[in-house]
Amino acid sequence: MIKAKGLKKGDRIAVVSLSWGGLGDEEFIHKYYIGKERLEKEFGLEVVPMPHALKGSEFVAKHPELRAKDLMDAFEDPSISAIFCAIGGDDTIRTLPYIDINVIRNNPKIFMGYSDTTINHFMMYKAGLVSFYGPSLMCEFGEYVSMFEYTKAAVMDVLFKEAQGYKILPSPEWSNEFIPWSEENTMKKKSLIPDQHGYELLQGQGKAVGHLLGGCLDVFMMCIGTKIWPTLDKWEGAILFIETSEDKPSPDFVKWTFRNLAAQGILKAIEGIIVGKPQDETYYDEYKDAMIQVVREEEGLKQLPILYNVNIGHASPIGILPYGIKAELDCDKKTITLLENATKTP
Repeated sequence: MIKAKGLKKGDRIAVVSLSWGGLGDEEFIHKYYIGKERLEKEFGLEVVPMPHALKGSEFVAKHPELRAKDLMDAFEDPSISAIFCAIGGDDTIRTLPYIDINVIRNNPKIFMGYSDTTINHFMMYKAGLVSFYGPSLMCEFGEYVSMFEYTKAAVMDVLFKEAQGYKILPSPEWSNEFIPWSEENTMKKKSLIPDQHGYELLQGQGKAVGHLLGGCLDVFMMCIGTKIWPTLDKWEGAILFIETSEDKPSPDFVKWTFRNLAAQGILKAIEGIIVGKPQDETYYDEYKDAMIQVVREEEGLKQLPILYNVNIGHASPIGILPYGIKAELDCDKKTITLLENATKTP
């Protein structure tokens, strides 16, 4: 896998709206300015919105080709060190016809986002570039009052430093609170409550080692069968990570998607599974039952390690998982450790 240079203070960060364009809507643009100020003051980065990133949701929805152009231009701009997504959405797949994989491959830089951005991550993986399943500008960097320390630390540890040996630990606290996005609420801060679960080991023993590959389970069905969906050989020896969106898909949907992964041969090819905390812990136990039914009962994979309740994606707070990087899942200690650096030294 190709690794981009790690971040350092003074680097320029491009912001792109590759799916929903709400970042530029009048009622939400204050989130952009909050995130921009935070990235500049707390991380020492210069924020550069790409030309169409702030055009608003109506314009962005009509122009997938311009969303793709922003992404391609950001990769080709030598002054840009990283690309952060505004937010997810539900139609990033519409940009696929306008993406040049060679542009990504030949201009490696940090790319980060989650949710529908899973589509973009599979583009990066197709190009052979390590990308980062992590915070977006509108949500995490744009949090009211302050950013979660857990997420801020992950950004510093994974993107600014050498990550070999880095342990992705569970957050001791979490939030199930949503504060409506409105300027009148900018001084309201999410409350945190103790996480009673920590990481849960659903099955498995010993240590599993493999490269990280996955994303938002809701999005998989939009790219299965396209040129960016990883072929079976790419899943061989991988640690699959998955999480579910704010749409909170039914346990049946999760079961059906796992059956699809089984039918493709993916479940028998991988070394382990990492599962994100469901948003608000909705279907917390039901998702476990759905996955165990397919993995253990239907496929007979009783020793395949499954680590549950990990802080990724639509959980709050979240950390970062780098695609293609070799990681260790220790069932006995219930830990996730990166076994190599995710970036090149700046």
